[in-house]
Amino acid sequence: MKIKFLGTGGAFDTDYLNSAALLEFRGMNLLLDCGFTVFPALMRKNLVQKVDHILLTHLHNDHSGSLANLLLYKSIVEQSPKPVILYPSEQFKQQLFKFLEIQVKDPEKYAEFVPLEQFEGISCIDTYGQHSEGMQTYAYIFDNDTMRIAYSGDLARPEALFDRLAKMAEKKTCVFHDITFNPENKGHTYYKKLLPYMNGVEIFGYHCDPTRNPSDNPIRLVFYQHEFLA
Repeated sequence: MKIKFLGTGGAFDTDYLNSAALLEFRGMNLLLDCGFTVFPALMRKNLVQKVDHILLTHLHNDHSGSLANLLLYKSIVEQSPKPVILYPSEQFKQQLFKFLEIQVKDPEKYAEFVPLEQFEGISCIDTYGQHSEGMQTYAYIFDNDTMRIAYSGDLARPEALFDRLAKMAEKKTCVFHDITFNPENKGHTYYKKLLPYMNGVEIFGYHCDPTRNPSDNPIRLVFYQHEFLA
């Protein structure tokens, strides 16, 4: 299991690109989120052809804004097999369909939609309303035989993710968690809220401007971890 980030910034941190990652997992090359900078980043890095599965945390523009571009390119230019979009609930699938129909008219012409429950080793955590009021969001956990990766999506309160992890069998665990350095930011997790969870798991922060990292923050930022950058 290998994760490589295509960007580590938030919605307005355009110098650091939208947070998204490619995860090699159980034979899949899984794209986690596809914000408005992601398709251009995939093109620059010659990685578009690697994407065969897609999983979204939510439908804000910095997490889904170039999905239609990616699907159209793979169909029209690459003429490759349709990528598989994993969906965690029927309601989320319908929301995603409406989002895509405006841009591609017939989403099923460009992607195959498969329930997440059909994929072994992936768990979803419903975090509805915990990032933005009335917004459906999800966190995800990926398990193989030797290790576990957790990906928070956008989450103002870390309890839901870490409570789930605490109930799972003990295993080497790496958590990639959105982070903010502004305590007034209610849509993301203030870094000090993550400190109680640092025992027993590795935590890396993303979805932030790394230049604002305070000197007392012990959480390593993905931006500075070259082994996690595509």
